Amino acid sequence: MKYVTDLIVAVSNLRVHKLRSFLTMLGMIFGVGAVIAMLSIGSGAERESLRIIDTMGLRNIIVKDRDFKDEDLKKIRENSIGLSMRDVSAVSAVTPDVEAYAARKRVKTFQVFTYAGKSDDSNVVGVTPSYFHLSKFALAEGSFFSEMDNKEFDQYCVIGSKVRHKLFGHASPIGQPIKLDKMWFAVIGVLEDNNLTRDEFEGVKIQDFSNDIYIPLATALKKFEFKRFESELDEIVVSIKAANALKQSAVLISEVLSGTHGRAEDFSIVVPRELLDQNQKTQRIFNIVMSCIASISLVVGGIGIMNIMLASILERTREIGVRRAVGARRRDIWHQFLVEAVTISFFGGIIGILFGAGVSRLVALYAEWSTVVTGSSIAMSFGVSAAVGLLFGIYPAVRASRLDPVEALRYE
Repeated sequence: MKYVTDLIVAVSNLRVHKLRSFLTMLGMIFGVGAVIAMLSIGSGAERESLRIIDTMGLRNIIVKDRDFKDEDLKKIRENSIGLSMRDVSAVSAVTPDVEAYAARKRVKTFQVFTYAGKSDDSNVVGVTPSYFHLSKFALAEGSFFSEMDNKEFDQYCVIGSKVRHKLFGHASPIGQPIKLDKMWFAVIGVLEDNNLTRDEFEGVKIQDFSNDIYIPLATALKKFEFKRFESELDEIVVSIKAANALKQSAVLISEVLSGTHGRAEDFSIVVPRELLDQNQKTQRIFNIVMSCIASISLVVGGIGIMNIMLASILERTREIGVRRAVGARRRDIWHQFLVEAVTISFFGGIIGILFGAGVSRLVALYAEWSTVVTGSSIAMSFGVSAAVGLLFGIYPAVRASRLDPVEALRYE
């Protein structure tokens, strides 16, 4: 009951000087808001990173064909035929921890047509059926093509969400034919959009498959023409049985491919788990630095609270003397001023949380950056604001409680 009374008195005292109390809260509002906004941006970036890595596969090793100028490529082809199905066989035979593999070859960007006369420029990509599973592709409708479809060079295709929207609108494309170059392919599946907001992660380009058309790799290699000296494949994905074997397997794969490519450095190896570890380390540093910067506002807010409470003691010296004269103990005076300091910090923290959530929302809307306001960030910011009010309110409260009652009564 005593605490409730002290709180009511504290709120009443703050309401007497509304503008001064609000200006005192501003430091806490901006400090807590900055912490909430920074942590929400960091949490959003971390969640987006996990989504990206999930599409790349935490237990995958990705071998990519490197791009060269025509004159450089001609020299490289004297020693290496480039990334090919031969490499897939070599890696599978030598690497003991391989669980599955997939291969990909980007054919070309074609103007795709339908029977209805609609057309759109889309990327045509040849893949093995296992590529969909290892790259964590999900279907919106229909199905993927099978190993039998790949072996028999069937003309089936799976399309991205943008291709479906531009060519078929809201109608179902399943079973509908589309024309790629001079050949007709039947649509058997539509991919779900991954809705990723970034096109690059730790220097590695992220695949946006929404405007892609996927066909069986064997069909692509047999029925489409490619440039001279061009590699048979542009990407191989190898899934490893255990995560702790990733590093060892990546080294072994690099050695195997270096041998099959005549020591030509015409490929690169990407290990998504290592990218994730590197990104998380960077993210932790970012969070620490940003939180420290935001905490400066909290310290400034705490200094503001201390300053206003010391000024309040001078204004209420006579009140303190009267209370002591009628029986109030030092502890009662100390408690009253401490509650007022914490109350200022408390309300500043609440407004700051709302302010920070609003800022993070604006960032998400206008900067197209994923943000997440977590319960832990709210709890931490709220706890810090209360702690700041308590810490910076102790000295003014102690000073008020030590005023001599006789001198306080004489004070004008």
